[in-house]
Amino acid sequence: MRNRDRAGFPRPSERPRRLSGLRVFASVRDRRKGFLVAGGAAFPCALGRSGIGTLKREGDGRTPRAELPLRRVFYRADRIGRPLSLQPLRIIGPRDAWCDDMADRRYNRLIDRPPGEAEERLTRDDPLYDVIVELGWNDAPIVRGRGSAIFWHLARPGFTPTAGCVAVERHVFAKVLPRLARRCVMRIL
Repeated sequence: MRNRDRAGFPRPSERPRRLSGLRVFASVRDRRKGFLVAGGAAFPCALGRSGIGTLKREGDGRTPRAELPLRRVFYRADRIGRPLSLQPLRIIGPRDAWCDDMADRRYNRLIDRPPGEAEERLTRDDPLYDVIVELGWNDAPIVRGRGSAIFWHLARPGFTPTAGCVAVERHVFAKVLPRLARRCVMRIL
């Protein structure tokens, strides 16, 4: 009990360090699957259907090889509880979508759309977007056609490929999100 405060919690100097970075790399066996490394732990993940690449274009299915800052966490409050995170949090609403239309001035931004209209809907019937971390890709500045909506989200069973995102199992978010520093980055190698 010497190393704990009166309430039984570890003293601040003994609490786990915040993670300032995550690493993602492709498997040598299947470029559409890989590993997300958080501190000393590695978790399987799904990658884009075209694997990791340096040249990224809208719709190409590549996960960009880059250092991507974590922007904010979106979550479905009707399906999961509020995630523990230092990242900004936002509840996903029924009108939330991500603009992937290169002709639209709102390209690669969160937009308000009535249900049913085309775009990257954030409210889905499946659980893939129950929790999403927006990654800072092509957003400073935005270049039309260079790719939009690179997210870190939940994986499908069997880790089937994404459209260019990084996807993990639900328990990974519960373990990793609370440990991330406010200015954390994801390095996709």
